[in-house]
Amino acid sequence: MTIKVSVVGATGRMGKLAVELIESASDLELHSKLNSKSSLDEALGADLIFEATSLEVSQKVVDFAVTNGIPVLVATSGWTKQLLAELESRINQSTVVVIPNFSVGSILGSKFAALAAKFFDTIEIVETHHAGKLDSPSGTAIRTAELIEARRAETSEQGLKISGLGQPARGQVVAGVPIHSLRLDGVSAKQEVILGGNQEVLTITHQTNSVQAYSAGILNSIRFTVDAKGLVVGLDKVLGI
Repeated sequence: MTIKVSVVGATGRMGKLAVELIESASDLELHSKLNSKSSLDEALGADLIFEATSLEVSQKVVDFAVTNGIPVLVATSGWTKQLLAELESRINQSTVVVIPNFSVGSILGSKFAALAAKFFDTIEIVETHHAGKLDSPSGTAIRTAELIEARRAETSEQGLKISGLGQPARGQVVAGVPIHSLRLDGVSAKQEVILGGNQEVLTITHQTNSVQAYSAGILNSIRFTVDAKGLVVGLDKVLGI
């Protein structure tokens, strides 16, 4: 069966890549390409909507998809734990798959950080993205912090130690983890999770140098979404890792 995909945000970095991948895949068909001037009605008739926009637009696209019973794959960053909880409470039998990062290496890096988190009491995240990225912290950093929090909750009742809490330069604390966001020219995406212990430091680093690094994750997620049910968050769920 050929999967007809409508791409919302088709003129952006991720949208352009999605269009290229869909047009090159034998089991996928490009149903429509939507930009900021397009009507969402152009997506009607698609088997799936792939959207990579801004958080504000993303929420409208998801509402449209849910209302019309079209599975939607969300590539937009910024969906917080609270927003996802609110979404899950109202999607009923609809399908919404949210992928903060399509890089396989990034997902593994976040998993490794969560695994290591139970052995360290000081952890901080430094995430660096291209200067044009609209949101901060990144969705990947938020997701990593949430995974760290969940893993530590399984093994310890104590939260992480954060020195200088409240000082403006100490970053934004998400799920108990300080996150520092850098936006620079010459960078695509990079995340460092720095874990400090007794006379040792563990750094888990992942970097992507081009949007092409997301290709496998996008294709796997499209094929997964068309048959998924309910709310699914994370490439790890798609890949079963």
